[in-house]
Amino acid sequence: MKLNRLLKGLLSVALGVGALGIAQDARAQATIKIDGSSTVYPITEAVAEEFQKENRGTKVTVGISGTGGGFKKFVRGEIDISDASRPILAKEMEEAKKNGIDYYELPVAFDALTVMVHPQNDAIQQITVEELKRMWEPSAQGKVTHWNQVNPSWPGSPLKLYGAGADSGTFDYFTEAIVGKAKSSRGDFTASEDDNVLVQGISGDRNALGYFGFAYYAENKSKLKAVPIVNPQTGKAVTPSMETVLDGSYQPLSRPIFIYVNKKSYDSRPEVKKFVEFYLKNGADMAREVKYVPLQEELYNKGMERLAAAKTGTVFAGHADVGVKPAELFERPLVKEPKAAAK
Repeated sequence: MKLNRLLKGLLSVALGVGALGIAQDARAQATIKIDGSSTVYPITEAVAEEFQKENRGTKVTVGISGTGGGFKKFVRGEIDISDASRPILAKEMEEAKKNGIDYYELPVAFDALTVMVHPQNDAIQQITVEELKRMWEPSAQGKVTHWNQVNPSWPGSPLKLYGAGADSGTFDYFTEAIVGKAKSSRGDFTASEDDNVLVQGISGDRNALGYFGFAYYAENKSKLKAVPIVNPQTGKAVTPSMETVLDGSYQPLSRPIFIYVNKKSYDSRPEVKKFVEFYLKNGADMAREVKYVPLQEELYNKGMERLAAAKTGTVFAGHADVGVKPAELFERPLVKEPKAAAK
């Protein structure tokens, strides 16, 4: 009898230790879920790697479903953080409100959206916004199929276009800046939310032209040729770079990029709070590392102040604005509902 009681006691202790171990493992595997923009991905992935080195009990998963795809999950409460290469749109704001999702909008860097051709394309030395519009506007579909239809001085070779997919914030911003209306684009081009697919397409086709975020161009300079954009105000052709973004000369394809943080996740889960604050404290270094343009230090501090004061919402009216300056990202009032005109 004593032996049975002893065995039962040992078994009970073993089960208790096992249960404690499982509980500890569960805590040790606290997971922060992030998804969204392929443009923002390099920064967030770099931050996540550094954060996990210092916080081995937390797992950070970073997906790439495009800005639109990320927001779809975010406004349903499926992820903690959404990477976004454009501001939250009116319909996404409304869906978030309907589902009780409150959020922090945090700018993390600036990007020079880059137009590229094959490196052996010597005919294209610069391009204007109007020429890009002729290529990409909806009326060009099936009609503008050769380079010389855009500019008579260019060769009569077939024009092969590569661009961001419809769920991408890059697609929204590019069409807004070039065509004049978000999502207004011809449909007969090779589209992908994965910028690496576009790199392969453009680098493998002498007749190609495409666009995506600067970081992916910077990682593939040997395979691609960036085309200088003629600034509409000055008439000067400007190559994308950190310097031309900061001095405001690379227009209209300079844009802020963001993370959106679920307020409930931030308030109730210490690992999310710690990660977001780590992101803002290290964002400038991570942005430089992956070839984006960091914000000024004071703007990262303003992001921290926004979190401390629990100021949620967006400084945009439910659509992407072209030509936004860094300071405006914190000077404008935050709103939680889109303006009627933006619907």
